[in-house]
Amino acid sequence: MGSRGGRHKAREAAVQALYQWQLTEQLPNEEQFIFDHQLDGVDFEYFYHIVNEVPLHMHELDDQLVPHLDREVGEVDPVERAILRLGVYELEFQPQVPYKVVLDEAVELARTFGAEHGHKFVNAVLDKVALKLRTTEVQASRAASPSTL
Repeated sequence: MGSRGGRHKAREAAVQALYQWQLTEQLPNEEQFIFDHQLDGVDFEYFYHIVNEVPLHMHELDDQLVPHLDREVGEVDPVERAILRLGVYELEFQPQVPYKVVLDEAVELARTFGAEHGHKFVNAVLDKVALKLRTTEVQASRAASPSTL
């Protein structure tokens, strides 16, 4: 499906497209979006997949988020909400993507597009979702590399 760099760029573009969708409630025309944003090096297959699948599963994704939020989903900053939905989608429906990659990518996206401390919020929420959706993977990873305080 493309290189890691292409996937990262696909996620960056998808966050922007999902942000636009959240504000307008209309899915962007992917070809027009790509043209307007002059996207180079993007894993287009992954971009299309994300932009089409996240809205289809929005309620299910939000159901995974709600127990870990301190406010209503609709009150979460729209950029962070797009990143969280993308992260939960990958955790739930893309098991071939390691959970650490999902979290690292989401944090990076939040640093790039979100508010000053948004990456901490995104990391905390997705870490809790990962523990629920990928329990075995998370526990195995934590057992293999216990953190030192």
